[in-house]
Amino acid sequence: MKMFRPAAMATALLMWLGAAAQAQTTLRVGLAEDPDVLDPTMARTYVGRIVFASFCDKLFDIDEKLNIVPQLALSYETSADGKEVTIKLRPGVKFHDGEALDAEAAKFSLERHLTFPGSFRKPELASLDHVDVVDPLTIKLVLKAPFSPLIPQLSDRAGMMVSPKAAKAAGDKFGLHPVCAGPYKFVERVQQDRMVFEKFADYWNKDNVFIDRIVFQPIVDATVRLANLKSGALDLIERVLATDIKDVRSDSRLKLATAIELGYQGITLNIGKDKAKGPLSQSAKVRQALDLSIDREAINQVAFNGEFKPGNQWVNPDHPYYQQNFPVRARDIAKAKALLKEAGVTPPISVDYMVPRGTEFEAVAQVVQSMAAEAGFDMKIRVTELATSLKQAEAGEYQAFHLQWSGRIDPDGNSFIFLHTDAPQNYSFWTNAEADKALDDARLATELAQRKAIYEKLTKLVMEDEPIIYVYHRRILIAHTSKLEGYKQVPDGLVRVVGLKLK
Repeated sequence: MKMFRPAAMATALLMWLGAAAQAQTTLRVGLAEDPDVLDPTMARTYVGRIVFASFCDKLFDIDEKLNIVPQLALSYETSADGKEVTIKLRPGVKFHDGEALDAEAAKFSLERHLTFPGSFRKPELASLDHVDVVDPLTIKLVLKAPFSPLIPQLSDRAGMMVSPKAAKAAGDKFGLHPVCAGPYKFVERVQQDRMVFEKFADYWNKDNVFIDRIVFQPIVDATVRLANLKSGALDLIERVLATDIKDVRSDSRLKLATAIELGYQGITLNIGKDKAKGPLSQSAKVRQALDLSIDREAINQVAFNGEFKPGNQWVNPDHPYYQQNFPVRARDIAKAKALLKEAGVTPPISVDYMVPRGTEFEAVAQVVQSMAAEAGFDMKIRVTELATSLKQAEAGEYQAFHLQWSGRIDPDGNSFIFLHTDAPQNYSFWTNAEADKALDDARLATELAQRKAIYEKLTKLVMEDEPIIYVYHRRILIAHTSKLEGYKQVPDGLVRVVGLKLK
């Protein structure tokens, strides 16, 4: 038997410890903002969705081609009348607290999304009447009426499952220590600094999880995010500036993943809760004038080097539901001034313009400010931290709000919650009975042609009254170190961590 002397044993121990330390891998992700609450029922930010993707699996997911694919559910079947959807759950799934994800747990999560006070998932599941437990791994969703966006909704936060035991114990504090059924489990969060997750040993797909820890760090300044990626302090960053694309592509240590987003970037206008009763909230002609003052292609060229896609609807111009009969209008200052005159408004028109903090948001706001000034608008930019801006939007404490929406695969997910009367993210507080009917009818229809005809009516109403001025659609730009292998970009802009490896 070979014997080690104490010095040799100490050296061997140090070498073993060093190897063990090296074996521990950490993926460090730079985010453009700090997310809001980490509770899938209550959350509403894009960066929050990126974080959720690492620890809170859904019933279904989507792939790069926007196909619905199984995640916590294996399959679904819809009844002939469209009012019942039976979902088979994946066996052997556990929550991070060790509790089993069975039919009762799935029923609890869906009902929590539907009934929890202030839930942002409620309108996404509006047609759900109740959930029946068929057997330990089967649930039946009984609907009030057919609901064509249901499965797409269950491929996002409405389909995220939370531990009933943890959720009941935590109540409205669940977001402080969320317990889901994803590849990583929550460790800690320090506001404006970091969110830490570690690999969950009992994850149902653990054989495809190769990184031990994930640390998300909010870094608002895009230049600083990129500098941290280049220095090795970060492994992946989201929302690379379009003006930095050339720089990233020329660096052999980095890779760039891209896709045109499903959502939109626009200016939401406060119609129903403007305490100042300014001209913008009181007249559709004034809102149309502001729209006509904006040159969307110029914004794309100036702020984004032509990499983004100008748009004027809640889906991008390449989307099957885009309304070709309503193309992007050219900028027309003369017509904008004429509309202001018709509305009986004398410039300059002062507008409280709330803009989330961020390089690109602020750059676009400055271009809009300059363009709108030529028509007679005084856009007073008020830069606000993202979570704060959402709270102020909800309270109606603004007149114009530069809002980003990361988007959903079904057009309902880009329209209903912002345009339907009393929907929780109807920040314009717009009320239009015809629009409500169109939004409701589109949920009942199942054929693309039929739904598109309904959405055409809605598009006309929105363009006439202008509760939202849709401006452009981002190109998702995610850069990562070449040491990260297996990364694939899906058009929803999320960072999927299963399958990723760090060399």
